[in-house]
This record gives sequence, structure tokens and C-alpha cells, in this order.
Amino acid sequence: MESGSLVALDERARDIFRRIVESYLQTGEPVGSRTLSLTGVALSPASIRNTMQDLTLAGLLGAPHTSAGRIPTHAGLRLFVDGLLEIGDVGAEERREIDARLAGSGRNFEEALNEASSLLSGLAGGASIVASPVREAGVKHVEFVALGHDQALAVLVGDDGTVENRLMPLKAGVTPSTLQEASNFLNARLKGRPLHEARTEMRTEVDGARRELNAAAARLVEDGLAAWSGGAERERSLIVRGRANLLQDRDAVEDLERVRVLFDDLEQKEQLIGLLDGVSTAQGVRIFIGAETRLFSLSGSAVIAAPYMTGRQRVLGAIGVIGPARLNYARVIPLVDYTARVLGRILDGQET
Repeated sequence: MESGSLVALDERARDIFRRIVESYLQTGEPVGSRTLSLTGVALSPASIRNTMQDLTLAGLLGAPHTSAGRIPTHAGLRLFVDGLLEIGDVGAEERREIDARLAGSGRNFEEALNEASSLLSGLAGGASIVASPVREAGVKHVEFVALGHDQALAVLVGDDGTVENRLMPLKAGVTPSTLQEASNFLNARLKGRPLHEARTEMRTEVDGARRELNAAAARLVEDGLAAWSGGAERERSLIVRGRANLLQDRDAVEDLERVRVLFDDLEQKEQLIGLLDGVSTAQGVRIFIGAETRLFSLSGSAVIAAPYMTGRQRVLGAIGVIGPARLNYARVIPLVDYTARVLGRILDGQET
């Protein structure tokens, strides 16, 4: 029997494997052959034990030291989630709660993200994480303003109302008309475009337009492009809610070291944002179990996350739930998916 392949499991092994995983996800308890024989498996306890041994050798089941029963390994959980899990749907009452709470969450990004994170941690019973999106507002206006004979202020105004001011030294001989020439050149080419998208292309255009621009104006354009960040430098926030939920799991109380490691992991802001940014590049819900993410490999935790996007399918970010590997996948997956879709609609409305 090959490890990690449903094709390699015959019907009997697949049925026993499914029953063990479902029982473990529900109770958190190791499952023994006697327990399985009481669930309607038409095999003797000896035959069940032989099949469980085969599944263990295949790396799909493990044996805790304190029990004769078996629990699924992380590889076994991955196989179950990918091939045997029957995903439910979000109930009508939960849909109404998600819709109502996010619709009433205020008129800014931060309030909507906070509400979505709190809501999801409460419904899913784990900790939730969400990162503020990378804002990609277009340029509304740029201008160079003289502050004296040797200094200017480079001003960039974004479509989202943000303003960036940068002090720049001026070379000798720069006149007000030079400042206006540089401003006009950039406004004609940047308006409505995200700066980070246009920056490289603009530098090429400056090289090609040196006959139109005098040397001082060309230098101003280059210095301005280098100075403005376009909002990219603003620190992104990471919202984590529901840490206390992780202590309500009975197994977690018995394994406080694992929980301590998980709490430390939840403080790794840059790595968590990196994980969510990776989810943002995918379509639909992503699931990571145990060592599938370096961040949560030691705590043996699971992450279920989904991108939230505008109605025009522009991805804004991702939101997810973190918990023990025996999360209720059938319930949490649709909750994360639905919350992400509603959050995307709410934020899309705030962008227009």
C-alpha cells in the first residue's frame, strides 16, 4: 500500500480509514478496533486490526503512546480532506449573522476587517487572522513646490485621499517653469495608475523624453519617482482574534507546550502576513496541516484560509482560521469561504 494515495486503499481500508478520521475529528479520542466493530463494520476485530496496521504502515494512522487506538497522522488528515471529506454548507442563520454584522461594521477597512476576524473566530471556534490589504490606489495628482532656492516639496495625492510629501534638494538653476514642466510630464502619464505599477515604465519614458524635457526637469522627474512610495510603505496591520478559543480544546489543555508554541507563532506578524499573501494568489480555500507550513509545523496546527476580493475579481487579501489539526473541516471550510466572499463585497463597496 502506497503512502498518501486513496487509489492504493481498497474499499475495506478506505471505509475503516474514513470512520477513524471522522470519529477522531468529532471526539479527539484514539479509535480502537473494538470501537469500530460497534459502528457497523462487517468485519471481525482481528480483521479490523490488520487493516489498521496496514494504514499505520502506510503513514496514514499513528498510535499515541497512552492508547492502543489509532489517530490520523497529518498526512492522513490531508488525504481525508482532499479525497473523502464531505463539506457542508453555511446555515441560513449563520449567513444572516455574517451578512448583518459585516454590513454594519462601519465605513472603513479597519472596522470591517476587525469585525470579520471576531465573527469568524466565534463561529469557527479557533483563532482567526486577517491582514489589511495592500492598497493600490491610483495617482490623482503630482506637483513640485519650491520651498526656497535649494529645496522643493514633491507632493503625490492618491485616488484614495492619501497624500505623500517628500523634501527634495534642488540643483542650481531650477526655475518655477522647470518645476511646472516636471509636474505636467508626470501628471500626464501617472494619473489613474498605481505608482508601483507605473514606476519602471516611467523611467524608460523619461529616458526617451529627454528631448522634450530639459535636464533639470528630467532630474526632478527621476527624483520624484524614487522618493514617492505610492503608499506601499504604510505598515500593514494583522488582526488576530480568538486566541482563548485555542485553550478550550481538551487536548490543548493536556498539551500546554503545543499551545505555547502556537501562541508564539501567532506573534510572528511578518510570517503570518506572508502566509496570507500566499493564499491571496490562489483560487478558493487553502488548507495547511501541520508541517505543510513551516510556521505551524512545531505546534501541529491547521490553517484554513481564503482570499477576499472585489466583484471584479481583484484580490484584496485573505482571511483564515487557525486551530488544532482536528478542526471541524466540514464546518469551518464553508464558513471561511462565505465570510471571505462577504468581506470582499463589503470592502469593494467601500472602494467605490
